[in-house]
Amino acid sequence: MLGLEIVIVCAALLVVATLYSSVGHGGASGYLAVLSLSSFAVMEAAWLKQYAWSLNLVVAAIAFWHYYRAGHHIPKLTIPFIAASIPFAMLGGSLQVGGVIYDSLLSLTLVWAAWRLYSISDVDVKEIVAPELKTTLPVGGVIGLMSGVVGVGGGIFLSPIILLKKWATPKATAATAAFFIWVNSAASIAGAGLSGQLELDLVTLLPFAGVVLVGGFVGSRYGADIAPQQIVRKLLVGVLIIAALRRLLGIVGI
Repeated sequence: MLGLEIVIVCAALLVVATLYSSVGHGGASGYLAVLSLSSFAVMEAAWLKQYAWSLNLVVAAIAFWHYYRAGHHIPKLTIPFIAASIPFAMLGGSLQVGGVIYDSLLSLTLVWAAWRLYSISDVDVKEIVAPELKTTLPVGGVIGLMSGVVGVGGGIFLSPIILLKKWATPKATAATAAFFIWVNSAASIAGAGLSGQLELDLVTLLPFAGVVLVGGFVGSRYGADIAPQQIVRKLLVGVLIIAALRRLLGIVGI
């Protein structure tokens, strides 16, 4: 990969990490978007997913710390989702899904995320209704499986659901999403390792991790302590749609 392209990719990853972390997300769908628009797009699906999960671990950890420190984390909301998601994320991470199936799933994921992130609105504290275990457990399990298969941490699925169901405020949702994403990403990497698919290269990973570390710190600090998040969500839509179109064009050979 050319030096100039590395610089451009790192700059794009920095922007993605900053934007996603401001709403408590690790950024995997954005990282996949960036990599899909570069020469890394020719890599195997397993390779792309593992790098996205690894960068998620960096950014989601920082995002959770900021939202937790600011007092937005609600353990009773987070724990059921996580408990159900871990085994299914490991299962999804161990599955070998590539080619047209992977491209189609990833494209649909990016389009769905863009649509939901664009359409949701802030939730007033008075409207919040605590979810029941019979609902949170299956939701966590399904999202965990999808996260492992597609290569994301699950925040792009979980956050819209929590907000649309009025289970938490945006910042409480961000705290839960960050924790959920970190755990799912770790479980998915473990699943890939146990199935003999792990192939991370530190020479490639470390520059990426360095830039998302900076972006994650700035973005999550901004989101947790300073800004409303509705505008940030809308900024993500363009990147997600462009990446989805890029993968769909690849499917049809354009």
